[in-house]
Amino acid sequence: MAKSGNQRKKTASRVQTVGGRKGKIRLDGHSLTLEDLRKIARGSVTLTIASSAAREVRHSARLVDRAAHGEDPRYGINTGFGRFCNIRISEKELRELQVNLIRSHAAGVGDPCAPEEVRLAIALRANALVSGNSGIRIEVIQLLLDLYNNDVLPRIPRQGSVGACGDLAPLSHLALVLIGEGEALVSGKWISGKRALASAGLKPVRLEAKEGLSLINGVQVSVAMLARACHLAEFLVDAADLTLSMSLDGFLGSLQPFDARIHEVRPHPGQAIVAENVRRLLRGSKILKSHENCDRVQDPYSFRCAPQVHGSVRDALEWIGQTIEREANSSTDNPLVFSHEGDILSGGNFHGAPVAHAADLLAIVLCDLASISERRCEKLVNPDTSRGLPAFLSREEGLQSGWMMAHVTASALVSRMKVLSHPASVDSIVTSAGTEDHVSMSTHASEKALECAHQTSRVVGIELLVAMDALDLRRPLKSGKRLEDRFKALRKVLPGHDGDRVLSPEIEQAAQVIEEGLLIRP
Repeated sequence: MAKSGNQRKKTASRVQTVGGRKGKIRLDGHSLTLEDLRKIARGSVTLTIASSAAREVRHSARLVDRAAHGEDPRYGINTGFGRFCNIRISEKELRELQVNLIRSHAAGVGDPCAPEEVRLAIALRANALVSGNSGIRIEVIQLLLDLYNNDVLPRIPRQGSVGACGDLAPLSHLALVLIGEGEALVSGKWISGKRALASAGLKPVRLEAKEGLSLINGVQVSVAMLARACHLAEFLVDAADLTLSMSLDGFLGSLQPFDARIHEVRPHPGQAIVAENVRRLLRGSKILKSHENCDRVQDPYSFRCAPQVHGSVRDALEWIGQTIEREANSSTDNPLVFSHEGDILSGGNFHGAPVAHAADLLAIVLCDLASISERRCEKLVNPDTSRGLPAFLSREEGLQSGWMMAHVTASALVSRMKVLSHPASVDSIVTSAGTEDHVSMSTHASEKALECAHQTSRVVGIELLVAMDALDLRRPLKSGKRLEDRFKALRKVLPGHDGDRVLSPEIEQAAQVIEEGLLIRP
C-alpha cells in the first residue's frame, strides 16, 4: 500500500534499529501503520510503550480504581457483564470477577491462530490499551508486550467469535496466559501458560477491577486476520499485473487497451497504475511487434478489461488498508475512560462492523481477481483461442496432458472462492440473552478474506506458470526487457519442464513466491 510522505516520516521516527538486529516500535495508541503491522507479524521488531502513552494509562487507571470503590454502579468495573450488568459486585469480589470473566469466556474451539496472527493480536490489543481509554494498569500492558518480545504466543482457537462485544472468546484465550493459565507456543512447542511465562522469566499478573474486561473487549483478532490478508493482497495485485503482462504477450494480445489516454478519461487511480505497469513491462517486446499488423480487432475481456478489474481491486485495497490502520489505532473497550474529564462512558466501539465490511469487500475483490486470472489461463490452454499454441501447451498432444488439470484446479479454487465471498456481515445472530442483538461476524469475514488471499495466490500462481510456458513456446521472440528480466529471475525458482510431471509442488511454489513478494514487482 502506497504511503504518503507524512506517513513514511512518522513510521521512520518510531522504528529504530536496535543493535543492528531488530527495530523498535513505540506504541502510543495512535501511530501504527500497515508497514508496522507487517513487521510485527514477522516478529522482526521489539515493542515498547511510548512515555506519553504511559502517562495517560496511569491517569485512567487511577480513575477506574476510584470508580471501583465508589458508591455508583459502573458497568464492567463493579457490576456483572452482559445480561448481568445490573448485578452489583462487592469490593472483595472485584478481582475474582475479572478472573472469572476470562476463564468463562475462553470458550473458543478449533485450530489455533497462526503465529503471525497471534503476534498481531497481542500488539493490536496493547496499542488499543496504551491510548489511556481503558483504565488498565501499565504493568498489565507491559506483560502483553513481554509476551510478544519473547515470542510467547498464546493458543487462540480460530472459532468462537461473532465480532461483538469484540472477539471475546479469542482474546480470553490470549489473556489466560497473562494469569498463568491456558497454553502458549514457545520455541515451536505447546506448553502451559504458567511454564510459558516462566520460560521468559515472567510472572502471572493479578488483575484488578476492569482489567479482565479491558483485555478482551475489542476485535483485534479479526483485525489481525484482515491485516494478514491485506498484506498478501498487496503482493497479489503486483503479481497479477506481472502475470497479466506475460499472458498478454503469450496470447499475442494487443497493448492498445493499456494506452494511457483511455485511463485518463475514466480516472480511477488503480486502473491507471495497472495500465502503466503493463506498458512498462512490455516496452520493446518483439512478440508485440511480430503481430502489430494482424487483422484481429479486439481481445477478450479478460485481457482488454484487465486494467479496470485489477485497478478496482487496487482501489478497494487502498480503502481497506486505511480502515485497518484506523482500527489499529482505535480504543475499542467498553466502558471507555476519559480521565481528563473524569468520565467513564458506555458505548459500542467493540462492534466489529467496520472490520467485517472491509473484510467482506476484500474477499469479493480477490474472488474477482482470481476469476479474471482463471479466464486468461483458459484462453492460453484452449487451442481454439490460444492463437497457435498447442492444446494445454502440451509438447506431445494426446500422449501428454500439459496444463489441462492445472486449469481445472484454478477453476475449482475460483468456485470455492465464490462461496467464500458471500458477505459474512449481512448475517447476525442474537446472543447473551438478547443483550447482544446485533453482531458483526467480523472474525468470520476476516478468516474468509484470508483464505481467499491464499486461494488467489494459487490461481494467479497457476496463470504465472502457464504464461511463462506460453512465452517459452513463442521463442525465439522475446518480450520486453523488463519482463524478460523478471522471467529469468522467476525461472531460477520456477524452472520450466518438458513433459508431464506432478504439478502440485510447482503450483504451491508459485503461490509461495507470490505470497512472499519475491520477484513479482511489475
